[in-house]
Amino acid sequence: MNKGLRAQATGALLLTLLLWGPVRPQPQSPVADAAMRGDIHEVETLLEQGSDVNLAQGDGMTALHWAGETGSAEMAKMLIYAGANVDALTRLGDFTPLLIAAQSGNGPVVQVLIGAGADITARTSIGGATALHYASEAGNPEAIEALLDAGVNPNVRQTAWGQTPLMFAASKNRIDALQILLDRGGDPWLTSNVLNLSQRASQDKKAEEVRNKVLASFREAAGDPVVWRPNPLEVQTSVKSAREFEILEEEKSPADRTDWAKAQTDGVIPTYADRVGHQGGLTPLLHAVREGHHEAAMILLDGGANVNQVSDGDHTSPLLIAMVNGHYDLGLELLTRGASPNLASDAGSTPLYATINQRWTPKARFAQQQAFKQQNATHIETMKRLLDAGADPNVRLIKHLWYMEYNFSQLGVDTWGATPFWRAAHGLDIEAMKLLISYGADPNIPTLAPPNPPTYGDLGIDDVSGLAPVPFGGPGVYPIHVVTGFGGTGAARAGNSHMHVPDGWMPAARYLVEELGADVNLRDFLGYNPLHHAAGRGMNDVILYLVEKGSDVMAIARTGQTTVDMANGPAQGVTPFQDTITLLESMGAINNHACIFC
Repeated sequence: MNKGLRAQATGALLLTLLLWGPVRPQPQSPVADAAMRGDIHEVETLLEQGSDVNLAQGDGMTALHWAGETGSAEMAKMLIYAGANVDALTRLGDFTPLLIAAQSGNGPVVQVLIGAGADITARTSIGGATALHYASEAGNPEAIEALLDAGVNPNVRQTAWGQTPLMFAASKNRIDALQILLDRGGDPWLTSNVLNLSQRASQDKKAEEVRNKVLASFREAAGDPVVWRPNPLEVQTSVKSAREFEILEEEKSPADRTDWAKAQTDGVIPTYADRVGHQGGLTPLLHAVREGHHEAAMILLDGGANVNQVSDGDHTSPLLIAMVNGHYDLGLELLTRGASPNLASDAGSTPLYATINQRWTPKARFAQQQAFKQQNATHIETMKRLLDAGADPNVRLIKHLWYMEYNFSQLGVDTWGATPFWRAAHGLDIEAMKLLISYGADPNIPTLAPPNPPTYGDLGIDDVSGLAPVPFGGPGVYPIHVVTGFGGTGAARAGNSHMHVPDGWMPAARYLVEELGADVNLRDFLGYNPLHHAAGRGMNDVILYLVEKGSDVMAIARTGQTTVDMANGPAQGVTPFQDTITLLESMGAINNHACIFC
């Protein structure tokens, strides 16, 4: 070791001693170490020398755990003969050797352990899964058959989400496992637990208050509360108190179902939890389709699964979950198996809307599903099949889809009330728009004015637009606004995340104006006209076209912003478009020189 590395090591050791005291040597576990290496001869030699067969490694892994991990039935028999504890627990997760063997898909070891009396009902402390769950996830027929033969319930639920072995197998496309479970009584109609996210958020907030009160009591009892810091036991006590409180709250207040349409009509301001609503409640078929597992989906349908059974959470159907995740080919197969194209989720999303939304899903802080790029069917072909099957082209969203940008909005758009045509317009997708029009889509349906829209009176800014007020839930943003700019309050960052047909602005604007008769002076709920939107993107060609068609360059929004103001750095992150400013000024538009990003 060179001097630099030696100095670093010495410093790290001194720091460790200062913080934690003398370093204690890790316990020696020679039999477990040899088993971890798969060295059966070394294991045999150590046992003959009297080494402790149950001495575990630091994480609680014994030699028998490692026999389950490596799949050595011979080693497992040897260890059990030597007195190995068949139900020993790891320190993390409480895994028994049987759980490890099942998770690793090692059927012969599972058989050996069951024969030796291992607890077939054992669960992990992380999620509460059983050996049958893990064997199903691994897809090992031998392990599954052994556990079922030993009397394990094929519909046993894990504790965290209430998932069954069928769900574990479906999520991993384990064909053989699915068939065995179905043949042995697995129920494809069962659903997992449902989480009311709004209710949970409220409970978490109250539980945090309970935790803080417990910590405050420890602080008050401390000799010097100013420098007091909670020790691990005090932290554990506070967390335990908070969790016990949450359990009591859950028992007192079972999950309800908020009528979101009524809530929005009443003017409720949605939180992230409100937008998500209810999670979970998935069937095995929904698990399979979400992952795009065609084979698993077909086996489940052949085994009695209902192609139109929606989730207990947000009422998503198998066909909708396929389209939400871009699995167009699988979705079309479900359509041939009787899936309804008009079953909508709690948010009002249908397979038709989901198809176009997935194709032009915006960039977000979280990785978006890209499965649509690997499909044989294009989004246009998929939409046509759905429309041919009777999909309603004018159905509107009941609330903004939280997963559109995972609530980290760059677009500044609330899609409450949007139709498939509106979403196609947002993607500048003329081909999709024309298809929808041919099936009766109305190109004049806007979004709805969202909950708590910017009210500039609250900021001391009078509405000088001269426009009549737009009530909550009134007309929001029209298709003409989204094809001429950003269609909302997203002037600042929309260009960073907006996915659309390349160079599609002018063609889309021409299509709406010249073929569909869109009004170039139509105002959105904020008082912006199409020129405001085009100016906010610095699109001079669109501006010239709109002016040629009669758009009012002198229009003033509710904020008092002119068309020039929208080009003049109206928000952080938007550099002024100098050419656009000059162009609009030359047409007589007033520049208030209210640049924010200058």
